Amino acid sequence: MKIKYFIKKSIVLMTVLIISSVSCTDNFDELNVKRGELTTDQMDGSMLGFAFAEAQHWGMRCWYQGNNLFAGEYSQFQATIHPNFTSSNYNGPGSWTNLMMEGFYSNTAFGAAANQLDFVLKYTEKNNLKPENALAKIWKVMLYHRQTDYWGPIIYSNFGNGKTSVAFDSQKDIYFDFFKILDEAAADLRAINATSPSTKIYGTHDLVYGGNILKNLKLLNSLRLRLAMRIAYVEPAKAKQEAEKAAAAPEGFIANNADNALSKVNLNFVNKLSTITYISEFVLTSTLASLMNGYEDPRIAEYSQPCCGRLTPGNAVYGGLVGFRNGYPASQRGKEKDLEYSYVGKKWLPINNGGANEYDPIMEAAEVFFLRAEGALRGWNMGGTAQDFYNEGIKASIKFRVNAPDAVVNSYVISTKLPAKPLDRFGKPDKRNSPPVTDIPVLYDNAGSFERRLEQIITQKWLALFPMNDTEAWAERRRTGYPRGYAIIESANPDLTRTQLARRLIYPPNSYSTNGAATTAALALLGGKDSYATRLWWDAKPLAAFPTPTD
Repeated sequence: MKIKYFIKKSIVLMTVLIISSVSCTDNFDELNVKRGELTTDQMDGSMLGFAFAEAQHWGMRCWYQGNNLFAGEYSQFQATIHPNFTSSNYNGPGSWTNLMMEGFYSNTAFGAAANQLDFVLKYTEKNNLKPENALAKIWKVMLYHRQTDYWGPIIYSNFGNGKTSVAFDSQKDIYFDFFKILDEAAADLRAINATSPSTKIYGTHDLVYGGNILKNLKLLNSLRLRLAMRIAYVEPAKAKQEAEKAAAAPEGFIANNADNALSKVNLNFVNKLSTITYISEFVLTSTLASLMNGYEDPRIAEYSQPCCGRLTPGNAVYGGLVGFRNGYPASQRGKEKDLEYSYVGKKWLPINNGGANEYDPIMEAAEVFFLRAEGALRGWNMGGTAQDFYNEGIKASIKFRVNAPDAVVNSYVISTKLPAKPLDRFGKPDKRNSPPVTDIPVLYDNAGSFERRLEQIITQKWLALFPMNDTEAWAERRRTGYPRGYAIIESANPDLTRTQLARRLIYPPNSYSTNGAATTAALALLGGKDSYATRLWWDAKPLAAFPTPTD
């Protein structure tokens, strides 16, 4: 499906709005909606809940290449073992990025989240449905920030304008508009909460909070903080202003696991990781192994299966996790490698392989605590100290993932253990005799330099984001350089060396073939050529302060 499909009137082109997912009733679990087409005269308010739920679910998916084979790879959550998958060497195929971009904007087989959200926003604005419009605005920010963080400039304000050439927006303009939209949404939701706090916006079609106003306001405040932190190096004054506005909000943040933003799933809305674990295309990384083994992390058994194999666990485990270095050349990759290295935990396997299909994570208390820790480290008013928020982030993550006893959690928080050398499954050093990935302990170094404490905060945030929030983990690695990670083995991209990071994805071939003039013009907004090496607007930490990956 060509990209020009999404630059026409979005409502006219919305087909397969309900993709065998959400019930005709308010009962989410009843799966009685078949695939079909909706014509323009069928589009009305009765479709709002369906369209909103579809936008929530599919907007977070980004097709599995975007999650696993790009963000999962570049965040170093996962390492590709399939010999034909060139993304591991900084050279992903255009067919994947075609699916990613078209899946978001127009391809109804993969959700067309932007199309559906556009319908919801326009209908609710036209009909003065302020609660529904406000919640849709939060999700516009949630979904579009993921998109712009992949590419940089994207189609945003001009989406759905009916023209044959649709201009892109700069990332700076998009981010500044995000904060404006969140202001508008917050004002409307607070007004509704003051008069009708029991209102359930969209009811069960809000897959995250069931329409609960207060919890959605906490999500809004937490999202504002995430975006504020993203621009800390490029717009420090604006970042501080927005972060402190979030901290001063009367509803507060997502501050406990009971309020975690988790999107419901079912047999048709399968979580994004379980959609790809039916085959062996990746294993876990040496970076993860070095950190978790050295720290003797209590989440190891949850995060990975006993080594080795996707469905054949049970061999002797040496050091807990057996990790694979990212970026091996194709000649040294192969699907048989899944019998030599650790695979993601069993709960994220497909249901017929024993998986749990529990939820899709949107934002968790642990991430918010780490954001507040970094804000406090930067001298912003976050309502507490960096050390306290850092410790609370660790505790929230471990409690949520494995519900470890307090004694185990508290022991981990004050641990002085250091990352370990990654091992293979025979208990020997990995094939490259790699050193530990870094030298930071878990115990917060209150006397350490800014960079050392920042590395601790982001490294523990990275561990808390694993394995399904890889898009956020990749963004934070680009922004800060942490976790330090290992240099990839081989780069096939002339613009990047093996010790550099992939900074963005290149625009899909279909974007040039169907919206060529606008795509070419977007490069001026990007400020560089269409390359994996070109830094996004917010990716502005001075390179002199940027850590070099460990070799």
